Amino acid sequence: MLLRADDSDARRVQKLSKISEVLISRVDRLEESRGSAWSTFQAAAALEQEIKARTRDLEKAMADLSERNRELAVARAHAEEANRSKTRFLRAASHDLLQPLSAAKLFLSALSDTQLDPLQQELTGRLAGAFESVEELMHAVLDISRLDSQRIEFQLKPVHLSELFRRLAIEYAPMAESKGLRLSFAPTSAIVESDPTFLRRIAQNLVSNALKYTDKGGVLVGVRRRGGRAWLEVLDTGIGIAAPDRARIFDEFQRVGREGGAPGMGLGLSIVRRACAKLGHRIALDSEPGRGTVFRVSLPTVTPETERGLYEPNQNSSSLRGRVVLVIENDTAMRRAYQLILVERLGMVARIAGGIAEALALTGEEPPDMIIADYNLDNDENGLQAIRELRAAVHQMVPAIIISARRDPEIHRAGLEMDVPVLEKPVRPEDLQSMLRSMIT
Repeated sequence: MLLRADDSDARRVQKLSKISEVLISRVDRLEESRGSAWSTFQAAAALEQEIKARTRDLEKAMADLSERNRELAVARAHAEEANRSKTRFLRAASHDLLQPLSAAKLFLSALSDTQLDPLQQELTGRLAGAFESVEELMHAVLDISRLDSQRIEFQLKPVHLSELFRRLAIEYAPMAESKGLRLSFAPTSAIVESDPTFLRRIAQNLVSNALKYTDKGGVLVGVRRRGGRAWLEVLDTGIGIAAPDRARIFDEFQRVGREGGAPGMGLGLSIVRRACAKLGHRIALDSEPGRGTVFRVSLPTVTPETERGLYEPNQNSSSLRGRVVLVIENDTAMRRAYQLILVERLGMVARIAGGIAEALALTGEEPPDMIIADYNLDNDENGLQAIRELRAAVHQMVPAIIISARRDPEIHRAGLEMDVPVLEKPVRPEDLQSMLRSMIT
């Protein structure tokens, strides 16, 4: 739309007006574009400031979190050290506490073999019950301490449930008889993989709990095979457990039923839950108030290939009478208690020594038939060291037993390497006799 020389004035004005409109429109669009860019710039600048502020807040939060983590790490270290100190104290105290308790039980067992009048028999029975209560509480505290430890190690190995049932039957028969209950163990050939010590503790607590809360009828212990696993079952005809109580009974110091009905501290099922959780054994229960309860523990079975060549408990019933046993024990009361049980009850010949040097002197050229050694001896000696030196002196693998108040997996591992079983204090005369007989070839 260019101006020409021959355009009239009116035509020139018209063209100039249109050119002005176009120019004004372009200027308006340019202003609008400039305003939009400015707004974008301002928004970007504000966002940048917001990001900087949020970054500073995040950095401060991260610094605070790091400080809290350091504080938590320090607190955790203190807690772990306190737990280790508690465990060390309990281990040290357990030996000093279980030593006189073990001696007292052996003395009491020897006393029960003598002629007693009715009053003396009653007093002996009450003393035995009191010792059993103390022993149960001490074992419960030690078990909980070990199961709460992060450093606990289990000794998984094949366990013959028939042998476990045999020992439980002997152990809990008096308790069942005193309440007029039937205690039955279904025959089984099942062999499972577990830690023998803690599996026995699980079974002990379940059987004991069943007997405590059963007033009539009885308790049946058996094995049911399902899906390639063996379920250890403990059934009772007791008071049962209501649905709201089935979770809390596995907590410490929880008891159900009537007040004052059953003795105990309410720690048994807590130990069962802890041990099963650590070992990976599932536990379940069914119960109906007034009609009884069944507890089930799922155990992995040993394959047939593994079963071949497994150790079978020695059922040799040959008499121990006349057999020579060397006892290495530094505690005077325990030495006397061993002498009463081994000599007076079992008719064995007991040589009693307080340490390794005395034991070597008593051995001479004629080795004993077997050795009983306490783990903790004087002068930083221990029973495994004593057995090792005695075997070397007589050039024979003399059968031996370690007696220990320390529930230390290292002791069991070392004993296993030397083919020396470990009995934990307080020692039951029946367990000691059974183990001694299993050593007779």
